[in-house]
Amino acid sequence: MTPSFEALRLASARIYQAPGRVNLIGEHTDYNDGFVMPAAIDLFTYAAIKLRDDRTLSIYSENFSESVEFELDQPAPRARGHWADYVWGVAVMIERAGYKLRGADLTIRSDVPIGAGLSSSAAIEVTAGLALLDNSGVENDRVELAKLCQKAENEFVGMRCGIMDQFISCNAQAGTALILDCRSLEFRLLPIPENVRLVICNTMVKHQLGSSEYNTRRAECEAGVKYFAKLLPNIRALRDVSIEDFDRFGAGLSELIYKRCRHVITENARVLEAAVALERNDLTGFGELMAESHRSLRDDYEVSCGELNIMVDLATSVEGVYGARMTGGGFGGSTINLVKTESVADFKQIVASGYLNATGITPEILVCAAATGATRV
Repeated sequence: MTPSFEALRLASARIYQAPGRVNLIGEHTDYNDGFVMPAAIDLFTYAAIKLRDDRTLSIYSENFSESVEFELDQPAPRARGHWADYVWGVAVMIERAGYKLRGADLTIRSDVPIGAGLSSSAAIEVTAGLALLDNSGVENDRVELAKLCQKAENEFVGMRCGIMDQFISCNAQAGTALILDCRSLEFRLLPIPENVRLVICNTMVKHQLGSSEYNTRRAECEAGVKYFAKLLPNIRALRDVSIEDFDRFGAGLSELIYKRCRHVITENARVLEAAVALERNDLTGFGELMAESHRSLRDDYEVSCGELNIMVDLATSVEGVYGARMTGGGFGGSTINLVKTESVADFKQIVASGYLNATGITPEILVCAAATGATRV
C-alpha cells in the first residue's frame, strides 16, 4: 500500500509546495512576448519526496489514487497522455539541461482545482521540479526552473503555453501581484490592497475546444507577426506592434487575424495601464480595464463561452465589485473578481444563486489571498 501524504510527512519526507495562480489581466499575451499580471493564490500542489538508491521515479497521486513509475535512464522518453507526464516531462528537461537527478519516491497532492483555469499543471510541474532538484543536491535558480517547467509543457506534454504560469508559481510573493515582461522576464511586484479579496468563480465547465483552440490561436498570432514583419522593422512578436502601427496597417489583415491581433496588442496596453492604476490604488480604473479585457477576449479573441459571460455579468451587478473577467485559457474555467472584503458574503450568495438559476450548475466560489511562490514546507 502506498503511504499517505501525512504518513510521509511523519516519516520525515521532504515536503514542497507550489501555488496555483490567477491572472488579473493580460490574457493570451505571454506567448506573444507581451505583458501579464498574475498573482499566486493560496491553493497549493504539494510533493513529498524520499530518496531512492536507483534511477527510478515512482510517483503516486493522492488525487487520482494512482501510481506510475519511470526510469530516468529510459531512452527516448515520450509522453503518455497522462497526469504523470507533467512530472516526468520536468525530470526529462532537467536532465537534458545537464543536471543529474537521483531516483525518488514522490507523492503528489493538490488543492488546486483541475480544469478551472488556475494553472494546476504549472503547480505540479514547479513543485515536482523543486523537489527533484533539491533531492539531487542541485542548486536551483527560480527563473531557470520556470523555463524548464515551461519547456516540459511545450515540448513533452505538447501544450504550447507561455511562461506566465510557471514564472508566477516560482517567483510570487505574498500580498502582491506581479507584472511580468514575458520577453525579458523582468518583473516587479505590485501591492494588492488589504481591503480587497481575489474571488474566483469556477464555472464548473471546461469545453473540449480548449487545447486545440489554444494552439490555433498561437498560429493565428504567428500569421499576424508575419504580416507586420513585412511592413515594419524589428517585428519579432505581436508585442512589437504598437496600437498606432496596428491602426495604420491592420486593414490589410483578414478579418479573423485582424481581431486576434487587436486583442493581443490592446491587451498589452491594458496591462501597462493596469499596473499604473494598481500602484495608485485606483481600483475603479483597474476594474474598468478588466471589463475591457473580458470584452476583448469574448469578441476579438473568441475564447470565452456562455457560462463565463454569465458569471461576469452577474459579478458586475453586485455592489462592492471593482472588476470581473475570465481568467486562464478560456472555453470554461473561472473568472477573477476584485471584491471589497465587506462585500464578499453578498457576492458569493448573489453570484452562486444567479448562476445556478441561469445554467442549472452550482459553481465553486473560492475566496483567495495572494500567496508566496514555491518553497520547501
